[in-house]
Amino acid sequence: MARKVAIRRLGDNVRLTGKTVLITGASRNIGKCMALAFAKEGADLVLNTKSNREELDAVTRECQDLGARVHSVIGDVSVADQAQKVVEAGLKHFGKIDVLISNAAIRPHTPILDVSIEEWHQVLAVNLHATFYLCKAVLPSMVKRHSGNIIALGGGYAPNMGLPNTAAVSASKLGLEGLIRVVATEMGPHGIRANLLMAGSTDTERRHPEWYPERRESGWTAPENLSRTPLRRQGKPEEVAAACLFLACDESSYVTGSHLWCNGGVYSG
Repeated sequence: MARKVAIRRLGDNVRLTGKTVLITGASRNIGKCMALAFAKEGADLVLNTKSNREELDAVTRECQDLGARVHSVIGDVSVADQAQKVVEAGLKHFGKIDVLISNAAIRPHTPILDVSIEEWHQVLAVNLHATFYLCKAVLPSMVKRHSGNIIALGGGYAPNMGLPNTAAVSASKLGLEGLIRVVATEMGPHGIRANLLMAGSTDTERRHPEWYPERRESGWTAPENLSRTPLRRQGKPEEVAAACLFLACDESSYVTGSHLWCNGGVYSG
């Protein structure tokens, strides 16, 4: 088994050998699929989740079985000092971080008149502030090395279409778009890229059904919901991970300040 892993990591198709990738929200769903996809491509991984050590350790083992070197870090990246510690742990362990993937997010659907002040601040903290904190922590080392890549998970189509019941989510994701554009503009002269991956409805485990009251009866795969998507289906986490892999690899080396839509065609503005 070890011999096969070594051959795969050194093969011609391994695109991230020698790169260190930090992924937040890596314990399940899209983040887990990203971790596995990047492990197969030879990356060293810094994997983060907020609190579930058991799930993160399971993903770590799967990535290690694929031949990846992995350092896992528990920390709430929506809190500035914890985000700093997550980045510092990765830098200390591997000596560098080449790619930051800010994936952790929450998406409660609440009518605007019912959004509490607490919920508003929580959504912005996780979806927007965390990316800012992570960028502040990782960019100095990237500037010093004149190389780096920031990828943030954008807002699909809800912020761009004014989807009802998404005031906090839409505000946070539109703010994220502005942040990433500025990072791309300011950091480009330092050899650093920044892009948004705009994932649409994806077939993931949703542990907070109360966040999506409009789907309690119809479900995510009801014909009336899928009819809004030209491909007439939800995306797969593996498909989102593959799109992220493109942004992380040298194949996209002239792509920065951009959106990559991975949403089945539901919106492409």
